[in-house]
Amino acid sequence: MKKASLIFVWYLMFATAAFGQETFTLFSKDLGGGATKTQEFNGFGCSGSNQSPQLSWKNVPQGTKSFAITMYDPDAPTGSGFWHWVVFDIPASVNEMVTNAGNVNLNLAPKGAIQSMTDYGIKGFGGPCPPEGHGFHQYIITVYALKTDKLGLNENVSPAIVGFNLWNQTLAKASIVAYYKR
Repeated sequence: MKKASLIFVWYLMFATAAFGQETFTLFSKDLGGGATKTQEFNGFGCSGSNQSPQLSWKNVPQGTKSFAITMYDPDAPTGSGFWHWVVFDIPASVNEMVTNAGNVNLNLAPKGAIQSMTDYGIKGFGGPCPPEGHGFHQYIITVYALKTDKLGLNENVSPAIVGFNLWNQTLAKASIVAYYKR
């Protein structure tokens, strides 16, 4: 009986090690379920600080060669949603974007990362700015683990083109949702 118990314990340990990989997960020290005036866009009728949130991720899938980050509002009254942040070519050695890394003038993003156009027509982070009285909007922030080190795109590319390339290169993705209304 003792031998059977030892074999079972060994099997359980092996199965956990072989198949129990942790889930790719995205976190933020700056967001607690909702965006604030700190993240709110400054312009377009809004008067926030337009600071991108701190983001970090763990349990990166094997084979990851780079990362990308997007922030998307599916509730925008545009018929196609609204892209607030598109960053790609983040080196695989990176697992964090610091607060306000989306401000392209501050050079806080990881070396080599490209922050392309948003639907505001700017590069870098463009925070939430839903229409007044429109209710809560979802801001889906996603980190993508990619199977390529470079997407082969530049900073002037549209979010749709980046999205197509992400679809083709994604190993795994993790998201958090922040809500905001005015």
